[in-house]
Amino acid sequence: MLSVSAGPLALGMSHVLLIVSFLLALLVGWWSGRRSACNPEPQLFRLLLVSLLVARLSFVALYFDLYRDSPWSLLDIRDGGFLAVPGLLAGLALGLWQAWRNPRLRRPLWLGLLVGVLCWSGGHLLLQALERSSRLPEQVLMDLNGLPVQLGDFRGQPLVINLWATWCPPCRREMPVLAEAQQRETGVIFLFVNQGEGARTVRDYLTSQGLWLDNVLLDGGSRLGAQVGSGMLPTTLFYDAEGRQRGSHLGELSRASLAHALERIAVDPPPRP
Repeated sequence: MLSVSAGPLALGMSHVLLIVSFLLALLVGWWSGRRSACNPEPQLFRLLLVSLLVARLSFVALYFDLYRDSPWSLLDIRDGGFLAVPGLLAGLALGLWQAWRNPRLRRPLWLGLLVGVLCWSGGHLLLQALERSSRLPEQVLMDLNGLPVQLGDFRGQPLVINLWATWCPPCRREMPVLAEAQQRETGVIFLFVNQGEGARTVRDYLTSQGLWLDNVLLDGGSRLGAQVGSGMLPTTLFYDAEGRQRGSHLGELSRASLAHALERIAVDPPPRP
């Protein structure tokens, strides 16, 4: 499962894991410090913010060339561009410093931080293991001419499957990024699987936007999204040449977040511009 839905709201499992881990850290910190009336809630919020900031800045620094032409996109965290390890180390270092400055905080702060980090890291490893055990679905879709296309026929090369719809604003915003990558990354196959719309709607949209894409497929019943466990659009799935899932991205892709994801499946990592 890649996402969970609550009415009209859908959240990726990575976001749910972060929220649950932080709430658990708050609960353990409060419980541990209740006798001494020392609640580490403000410090834990500060640790979370610093960790996220460092994780974002580390990602931006790594892919700075891809952000250079659009500086405002540095602030657009919807692309999911974060590096977990630098953020985690920064949070632990700040937690150590805060505990050293205030001895009363040491036990509740460190217990809360320890439980939160263990919950997040264990959950993250579990999600990765489940994702990597997934294989390319055996499903038949239709191309724009109404001819059947078997997904399994695309094994043998790294594969990117983008689930999208013409009515979805983030899908529309990321489409030029994916179209550009399809032209550039000749060693990777890109499939654009429309969810729930007809051939005429898709053709009219692509023509109006001047998008010339290969491998546009139709999933009229939105079965592929349900099969991979995602109720969000856009969803992008990354498979290696053997058909094993190596990553996924829920929400809008930027050039940087796409480049980061492609490095997981490319035989030779694509050179950065």
